[in-house]
Amino acid sequence: MSKHSEFWNKEYKTSEHLALSNLPAEDLEKFCRWAERNYGRRFLNPLARVLDLGCGNGRNLIFLARTYGMRGVGYDISSEAVKLAGRASRLEAKHGGQAKELPIVYTARSIEGAIDLPDHSVDMVLDMMTSHFLKEKEREFLRDEILRVLKPSGWLFFKSFLAEQDLHVRRLLKENPADEKDSYIHPKLGVYEHVWTEGSLREFFGPYFDIQKIERSHKHMKGGRAFKRRTVTAYLQKPF
Repeated sequence: MSKHSEFWNKEYKTSEHLALSNLPAEDLEKFCRWAERNYGRRFLNPLARVLDLGCGNGRNLIFLARTYGMRGVGYDISSEAVKLAGRASRLEAKHGGQAKELPIVYTARSIEGAIDLPDHSVDMVLDMMTSHFLKEKEREFLRDEILRVLKPSGWLFFKSFLAEQDLHVRRLLKENPADEKDSYIHPKLGVYEHVWTEGSLREFFGPYFDIQKIERSHKHMKGGRAFKRRTVTAYLQKPF
């Protein structure tokens, strides 16, 4: 068992380090509202398929299935998370009065390596605070796999840590550097993490996706001190 899977299995049992929510991510809800304003239900409908890389307890896939009828595939490195996700999906279907379970399949696996889906079979991919655990070559391979499984004009909704104007990142990079640029070994979690600048994000994704929107979080300083990590979200569309 890898260090990542050990950490997350423990975390989903104890919630020792992170506050784990059952509600859908606000950033994803915002993206869906934006997509509806611009495209209607073209990408958000019962015929659409979404892959969540790092699905956790299934909260975002359940939201998309419940709200738009979307079919989902969820990967998570934690077998404990996958158990919780399956249970939550069954409860959601039961409470919603549905005879069948939600159209979501969960798998306990790393996001490293090939994605177990056919070419051009997915309308949307979620990479939300997940691929920053991968090293550069692994991130490049994952990007290529996302492009392979996405349909033309399909979406990658991406969220990760932002390095710019984040005092936490500055300290982590200085005191706990890893062997690759803009990366460190988290002193408490003991795992590798990568952080992005807007420039490095554009350089990494720009040649392969149409970057429709990039947003940075603002809730970083309080009383003159850093109290929350900064994040960046990107709406990335595979060219037609």
